[in-house]
Amino acid sequence: MEDPQPRQVFSADRQVRRYRSRFADVMEMYATPEQVGVYLDDHASWFRRCAAPMEVRGLGRNGYALTLGRFGNLGFELEPTIGLALQPADANVFRIATIAVPSASSDAYDVNFQAVLRLCNDAQRTTEPEGMAVTRVEWLLDLSIWVRLPGLVTLLPEPLLAGSGDHLLRQIVRRISRRLTWKVQQDFHRINQLALPPRPGHRC
Repeated sequence: MEDPQPRQVFSADRQVRRYRSRFADVMEMYATPEQVGVYLDDHASWFRRCAAPMEVRGLGRNGYALTLGRFGNLGFELEPTIGLALQPADANVFRIATIAVPSASSDAYDVNFQAVLRLCNDAQRTTEPEGMAVTRVEWLLDLSIWVRLPGLVTLLPEPLLAGSGDHLLRQIVRRISRRLTWKVQQDFHRINQLALPPRPGHRC
């Protein structure tokens, strides 16, 4: 993935710190890649439901404005809203990318969210005893956030500021990636009346 860039307003501001994290995980679906792909492409039927309790509103045909909730550290708080476009599948690869949210621009933060979901047929495995197909959804997220810190906070040691940024990223990744993907997995198996795969330990 390309190195993300902030909006121009952030590029030369000494109070702005950039934090970046990459997150990878795998989610199993008890169905073929084609069945999973049809479900994911029909995001209008599941995105709002699976994103709850986060606030969601539509942005055109493939976009959503997602209010993540409150995050804070070192005495400052953010309630970021980000725009996400869920792009149509290309050879069993789905991409989610940041888009602008009209009238929601903030001078306190900027977010760049780039995700890739790849559907892989796990030909070596079937469920027992039903013998159903297993699809591995390989999930990769590249997340950058630029935060304008209060002036006094910028006087703190850089290691402390870096740790604060890492904590903020972990909160956002946990809320978007972990909770949302788990709900998508639950929702898919529920509406298709399939057994739910065991939930593995998380990796971050």
